[in-house]
Amino acid sequence: MSAMSRREFFGRIASDAVAAGLVSAGFGAELRANPLGIPIGSQTYPHRALLKEDFPALLKQLADIGIQRIELCSPFGYAEFAGLSKGAGVRKVIADHGLTCESAHFSLKELRQDQAASIAWANDVGIAQMFVATLGGSHPTMDDVKRAAEEYNRIAAVAARAGMQQGLHNEGFEVSTVDGKRTYDILMELLDPRLVKFQFQMSTIRNGFDAAEYFTKYPGRFVSMHLQDWNPETKTTVAVGKGSIDWKKVFTAAKAGGVKSYFIEQDMDMTRDGVAFLRNLDV
Repeated sequence: MSAMSRREFFGRIASDAVAAGLVSAGFGAELRANPLGIPIGSQTYPHRALLKEDFPALLKQLADIGIQRIELCSPFGYAEFAGLSKGAGVRKVIADHGLTCESAHFSLKELRQDQAASIAWANDVGIAQMFVATLGGSHPTMDDVKRAAEEYNRIAAVAARAGMQQGLHNEGFEVSTVDGKRTYDILMELLDPRLVKFQFQMSTIRNGFDAAEYFTKYPGRFVSMHLQDWNPETKTTVAVGKGSIDWKKVFTAAKAGGVKSYFIEQDMDMTRDGVAFLRNLDV
């Protein structure tokens, strides 16, 4: 072997080592970057105007900023999503953009009227988790809460027989108080844990709801989160990572809570900022 060839040989080894180091430190870091190793998601409701106008364009824009998973809303319960009624076509468009979708929101009204149609659409799209935003109005009585829980357990039982996981988000009804107790906690007691999982809305911090506290208090009851952040001084919702929420604490507790997915639920600019923050959050 000539001196030149040895230099080439060792130079190639060094080059390969550097490349391997880049893969280890770079690409490997990218794989570890998302909190809990879960793809970063986006709930599409804040982008409904663009979705209604040009669904593929929305998906491209989300994919381009680093979104890997989306959550939809039902075309039967949400007017802006009416154009997505042909589930098989929706499924193909999502896949064509390199995205996945396994969950969506459905109105309680549509599940009451024709749950079978909603389940059929979910199957066509490839959705396995069916969420309802809220079970009622903002000022329920204890009887209202009990009736709502009984009804939702029945709805969830039908979904389970069809291979679907029914879930509940938390809005006005859930963050209310009944007889000195949070409605959310009462629902935790009344809703069948085998049938109903929960999706935590991070913006409820404005109502005093601490995500880490709930994930720890009710292990295994949660399946996903909607992400927003909160500025307590201005009392406004801000991009993920730009507010007061301790995200390391939240994601660490989310493991115990059972969280398997999370979706930024904000406008496009804040979604872009949130993706950048989450990519650099080591949990």
